[in-house]
Amino acid sequence: MTVTVDFIFDFASPNAYLSHRAIGPIAERTGATFNYIPCLLGGIFKSTGNKAPMIAYAPIPNKLAYEQLEFGRFVKKHALTEFQFNPNFPINTVQLQRGALVAERDGRLMEYIEAGLHHMWVEPKKMDDPEAYAAAMTESGFDGAALIEGSQDPEIKQKLMDNTAAAVERGAFGIPTFYVGDEMFFGKDRLDQVEEAIVAAS
Repeated sequence: MTVTVDFIFDFASPNAYLSHRAIGPIAERTGATFNYIPCLLGGIFKSTGNKAPMIAYAPIPNKLAYEQLEFGRFVKKHALTEFQFNPNFPINTVQLQRGALVAERDGRLMEYIEAGLHHMWVEPKKMDDPEAYAAAMTESGFDGAALIEGSQDPEIKQKLMDNTAAAVERGAFGIPTFYVGDEMFFGKDRLDQVEEAIVAAS
């Protein structure tokens, strides 16, 4: 049986980028399908009272340093040498996320995911600037202006809000979050558990 894993996703999270790069081998080994669900990380934080690690751990220097250490270990383990931290971080990803839903409607979501992650975390750009966004996505084979126009569709706007609310209702409090059936796994460091759950469900 092919298992589908829901991936609560936002380009805003560097850990979402690292997870994206790490799940390819899991999908190859298990035959699982990863279903990317664009949501707004900021909306999830607001609804749950959560905060980004760099804010939440700022008063605890040792914990913040350890988070950075674990981040580096993950990058090294998976040989993600192309990763670059975006100097414009944090970036408002409303346009990126709405654009993802436009691309999904057009049957090009995974192409869009690859492009957006590239411009966020490989060749970093200020992707909340409309001109930078349109130019980057056009460079990647999309019509950047059309994506911006499509993102103003009330149905697209509502879909992003609905996805975000549904993720919170399901128990999500951050990104990356994964679901194998009804079982939730949070964070890139739980991907081994995600794979175990896939195998158990197959």
